[in-house]
Amino acid sequence: MSARPNFIFILADDLGSADLGCYGGAGAPFDVSPNIDRLAREGLRFTHALANSPVCSPTRFALLTGRYQYRFRGAAEEPLGTAERGSSVLGLPPEIPTLASRLRAAGYRTALTGKWHLGFPPAFGPRQSGYDYFFGATAGAVDYFTHKDSRGVHDLWENETAVHEDGYFTDLVSDRAVDWIAGQSPAQPFLLSVHYTAPHWPWETREDRAEAERISPRISHNDGGSLAKYWRMIHHMDEGIGRILAALEAQGVAENTLVIFTSDNGGERFSNNWPFVGGKMDLLEGGLRVPLAMRWPARIRPGGVSATPNLTMDWTATMLAAAGVADDPAAPLDGIDMAAVLADPALDPPRKLYWRMKHRQQRALRDGCWKYLAMDGNEYLFDVETDARERANLARRQPGRLAAMRADWEAWAATMPGIPPEAQVHLVYGPADMPRATG
Repeated sequence: MSARPNFIFILADDLGSADLGCYGGAGAPFDVSPNIDRLAREGLRFTHALANSPVCSPTRFALLTGRYQYRFRGAAEEPLGTAERGSSVLGLPPEIPTLASRLRAAGYRTALTGKWHLGFPPAFGPRQSGYDYFFGATAGAVDYFTHKDSRGVHDLWENETAVHEDGYFTDLVSDRAVDWIAGQSPAQPFLLSVHYTAPHWPWETREDRAEAERISPRISHNDGGSLAKYWRMIHHMDEGIGRILAALEAQGVAENTLVIFTSDNGGERFSNNWPFVGGKMDLLEGGLRVPLAMRWPARIRPGGVSATPNLTMDWTATMLAAAGVADDPAAPLDGIDMAAVLADPALDPPRKLYWRMKHRQQRALRDGCWKYLAMDGNEYLFDVETDARERANLARRQPGRLAAMRADWEAWAATMPGIPPEAQVHLVYGPADMPRATG
C-alpha cells in the first residue's frame, strides 16, 4: 500500500454556508446531509472557510492552480459562459501546472468526475490539464436529465468523446467516482476530483424528468424550483458522497485518504447563507463563506472545529505538500499549506486574504477580524467577528484603519494583472430582480 496519501476533493456548486446539518441546517423537514455531517464529525470542520471567488469558474481556476485566479485571463470572466465555446483564449491553458498535473508527474493516478467549467475543447479540457480520466460536463450549468447546457448543446463527455447516457447527472457523477475508486490499485496513490453541479440550477430532483423535458432545450435559472427541491438536490449529492466513502472502505484505503468537501462559492436563490448577507457574485460574507469539512483518519483527529480563515487555493497547496511535491518556481503557489492547522485546529496565524470583482467594482481584504470592502463606489470597514452580517460600517469611526487597508489592497492589486476591459460579467435576474450569475 502506498505510504503517500490519496486525495478526494469534493466540490459542490452554489451551496450556501448554512445548508448542511453540521452548519445548523437550512430548516429542512428531514436530514439533508448525513454523510457530509459524518465527514465533519469524523474529521475537521471550518467556520471561516472562504471561496477564492463568489462565482463558479474563477474559484475553479484557483483550485486547479493553487494560485490567485486573477493571474489567468479566463478567470476574468464572471463566470465563463457557454458563448465561449470554441475560444482559444478563455480557459485554463494546458501548459499551466495544476494540482492534477503536478500529482500525476509525482506518480499519482488522477481523475475528474463532474463539472469542468475551465474552458471548452479543443483548446481546453481536463485531460489537457493533468487528469488521466474525465467524465462529466464542460459548461457551467447542465440539465440533470437531458445533459444539455444553457444553450441546448449536449454536454456529457467521457474523456474526449461525447456520450449519451440515461440518468440523473448527480448520480452519474457519483457512479463514475465509485467505479473509478474500485479500479485503483492500493499500491499507487490517487487524486479524485468529484465536482458536482448540485445544487446549481436547473432545479431538478431525481423525480423531475418531466420538468427537464418541459424546460428543454434551454435550461433556465428563473423557471421553477422550490426549497423542497433544493434540499432534495443536496440530499442526492450527499447520498453519492456516502457511496464514495463506502468505496474507500471497501478498497481498504480510507485511513490514509484525505477527503475534502466544500463549495465553489456562497449560495443563491434557495440557499441559506445565514447569518451572512449577500450571496453568489458578492464579496459580502454570503458570497464568500462556504462549508468546509474534511477527514483524514491517519492525520486528523475527529470532532475538530477550526475558525482559521482560509481560501480554496490553500487546499491545493496542502495536498501537494502532503504528497511531497515541491513548488514550481515557474508557477509559485499563492495558497499555503494548512498542515499545521490540521494538526492543531486552534492555530490562527496572521494572514491577509484578497479579492476583486469586475461586477459592481468590488474589492475586499480580510485581515484577522477586519474586512475592507468596496462596492459600487462605496467603502466599508467591518469587524466580521462581532458583526458577521456586515451591517455596522466602521469606516468613519476608524479612518486610519480604513486608509491602511485600502492602501494594502491597492499594493496587492498592483502585483496582479489588470481586469481586461473586454471581460464579461454574466448575470441573470431572480424573482426579486437580484443579479445572479449564469455559470
